[in-house]
Amino acid sequence: MNLMKARLSSYCDIGVSMVQSNSSEEMSKGDEYLLNLFLTDEGIADPAIWYKKLRDESPVFRSSSGAIFLSRYEDCRMVFRDNRLGKDTREGPGGTALPREESEEVRAYREQISENRSDSSPSMLFLNPPDHTRLRGLVSRAFTPRRVESMRESIQELTEDCLDNLAYVGEGDAMEILGFLPVNVIGELVGVPRSDWEYFRPLVTAGVASLEAAPSLEELKASTAAFTEMGEYFTALLEERKSDPKDDLMSALIAVEESGDRISEAEVVSTVILLFAAGMETTQNLIGNGLGALFAHPDQMELLWNNQEYVESAVEEMLRWDSPVQLDGRTALEDTEIPDLKLPKGSQIVTLIGAANRDPARFTNPDDFQIQRNEGQPLSFASGIHYCLGANLARTEGQEMFNGLIRRFKTIEKAGHLKQRERLTLRGYEAVPVKVTSR
Repeated sequence: MNLMKARLSSYCDIGVSMVQSNSSEEMSKGDEYLLNLFLTDEGIADPAIWYKKLRDESPVFRSSSGAIFLSRYEDCRMVFRDNRLGKDTREGPGGTALPREESEEVRAYREQISENRSDSSPSMLFLNPPDHTRLRGLVSRAFTPRRVESMRESIQELTEDCLDNLAYVGEGDAMEILGFLPVNVIGELVGVPRSDWEYFRPLVTAGVASLEAAPSLEELKASTAAFTEMGEYFTALLEERKSDPKDDLMSALIAVEESGDRISEAEVVSTVILLFAAGMETTQNLIGNGLGALFAHPDQMELLWNNQEYVESAVEEMLRWDSPVQLDGRTALEDTEIPDLKLPKGSQIVTLIGAANRDPARFTNPDDFQIQRNEGQPLSFASGIHYCLGANLARTEGQEMFNGLIRRFKTIEKAGHLKQRERLTLRGYEAVPVKVTSR
């Protein structure tokens, strides 16, 4: 029995807490689907199977934990755009709603880090208005589409560096070689010295493990240590930029003001950590997941390599078909009523973005990967007031990477088994071995 199956077995053995309060067959099946989705290797490897079951049988599913799981596009979009439904500050994108298998030690450690988090400046990712409105407004002034577009030439140069490395070795792990692009880009944007870019890769990877449904105690401790280390690094960098400003995001955040309300130093640090972690992890997964999709659909790869003008729509399809972010969470900030659903204050809602992006009511033949698809944007960057600030940057990086691959290489092929990470919230590969033939 593998690790994830063992977790599922253990989870069920300790009381079947997700299903014990439900009596109907539908509810029992729904909880079973969630357990398989979050706590088995099969669910992590191919969540679409369980998304479809939920969407077909229980698209608005109230689990026995009390949380509501949504799997249809319009339902998720409606929740994202309803400001009465905000962020749960307790534990990551899914709050406390996700199925978990936890020892007493893990639960105790979660409580400990939750208490410690309350003493620090929370990430904008988990803020609600008015604090979210104020902070996002200030950050948006420094992180504008114009600033992103002004970076395109730099992004192209950084992409060429990655492609040069791949061309030189001829084969290797794309996550290691090409996946370094987002680190370079966000490092330059924020103002991290080039010599420190590599330093952040293991820190970010370790840090975001805490967003998953079932991290181990070791992963949680490593995550805490990673975020603490990044906090110390950016606090020191902030002091440098205060005395020696540069043309970078950190300097812009230090300088920005709105109605006399200056962003605090703690908020600058937490915002930069968020942008660095999100900018690296999600875009790295976009590149890896995109390659994985093309390898699984050689006809679409051939079409793309022969028609470079499809790169923009291909990147959008990569985001839809295998989204780097598979779920997000909301909490009812007040008693709320939406179509077919009454939500008392405190109700938790999990939007299954990966399921919404495969909704046949929104996308034609949604399980098909079609790089020419033109049916509007998926929900991969959410929507509403929490729409991802870095969406334009991520799209630009993805487009430049695949444009570069087509321009530089006649072929790119798998050179071994693609190794999936045992993570669902932030979905991606640990390794994507490739070999290339230069033009």
